[in-house]
Amino acid sequence: MSSETNNTTGPATKGPFLNNTLRLFMFAMVLANTASHMYDPLLPLYLKELNANVVQIGLFFTIAQIIPLALQILGGWISDSLGRLRSVAIGSLVGILGYVGLILAPSWQWVLIGVGFSAITRSLIGPSFSAFIAEQSNEENRARVYGITDSIFMVVAVIGPPLGGWLAGEYGFKLMLVCSGLLYSIATVIRVFMARTAARSVETKTDKLTIKSLRSSLGLMAGMILSGGIVTWILITDGIRDIAYSLSFNLFPIYLNDIGGLSILQIGWLEAIFALFMIITTLPAGWLADRKGERLGIVLGFILEFVALMAFLQVSTFWGYAVAWAIFGVGIGLMSPAYQSLISKAVPEKLRGTAFGLFSTSLGVVSLPAPAIGAQLWQRFGPRFPFRLTAWLSLLAIIPVWRKFKLPENGKEGETDVLPDAATG
Repeated sequence: MSSETNNTTGPATKGPFLNNTLRLFMFAMVLANTASHMYDPLLPLYLKELNANVVQIGLFFTIAQIIPLALQILGGWISDSLGRLRSVAIGSLVGILGYVGLILAPSWQWVLIGVGFSAITRSLIGPSFSAFIAEQSNEENRARVYGITDSIFMVVAVIGPPLGGWLAGEYGFKLMLVCSGLLYSIATVIRVFMARTAARSVETKTDKLTIKSLRSSLGLMAGMILSGGIVTWILITDGIRDIAYSLSFNLFPIYLNDIGGLSILQIGWLEAIFALFMIITTLPAGWLADRKGERLGIVLGFILEFVALMAFLQVSTFWGYAVAWAIFGVGIGLMSPAYQSLISKAVPEKLRGTAFGLFSTSLGVVSLPAPAIGAQLWQRFGPRFPFRLTAWLSLLAIIPVWRKFKLPENGKEGETDVLPDAATG
């Protein structure tokens, strides 16, 4: 495995859960994602300002959703080959070009250029983020580290959208994007500094980006997926969950506005409530996963998601929806560190980036038509049907989770489900 992180700092066996390298890494991550959350929820309004109609906005986001699917696996492979910090630094530099495209776009069509660069950025940074955290932690406390980093990361969902909304409302979208881009540039400077510092280590070694290397990584991952072991079931179960969510989640604002009678401001507050309760939950969820195993937190998360969705269909006031959203935030908070920890343990270290990229890609592919199917279900069977179907799919998912999400008690980390020669590549 060629990663700057292992060779320069390495996970500490004692001391705080977050070492100095991981603290600086998370600080830069918060800056960068606060910047992106300043504009991302408001992007449809920016497109409307650039004279896009509703149909064109829908087309825009369909195309924007397809772009990352072709890049996630490549981004994970690059992360495995060049190292986590170097991949993040390269992705951040590309991200600055994305801001240039967003700011200078004369029409909504040109915004796709900025979004395309942003897709490259996410494909390089996303798999590296989870893999880097795994390499900066010990197996005994990994879920807790994921819980801490998830809590820190979710702060951006509380800070970014209100800040971006205020700047866009007071000074316009262009100035808001400039401010967001400046904040992102600061994060990029930190990331480049970290990558350069890691590269100066005499022990640092990187692999070449070759077709042979890519074919080898994909071949090993394919063997693990087809083996019928835990990686197979993680992919199947997470795929069911992603399809279930995609059936209804794009319809939540419409339901809350049309059926629930909530204002746009109240819907925004529900998002903040969700993020807050997820932040509160992820740290104890990480402790639970480390002490009792990952599958318990995942099962409890699915159960709470079922409860939240069923409660959502029964209430009709803002505070009723707020309670449902709080329960939903707790459910997601229970599952997130457990899933990340489980994936990091189920694949060899040298394939973690590829694995996280593959999971994102495969799930995006299988769930791509789900929003359109959910809209048809809304039209044919009523507005509550897609949400009820999502709830029951979430509940049924606990069966394979409880039966199949088991790591070998005496197995070594990263060797689960690996074919005999996979550990050495």
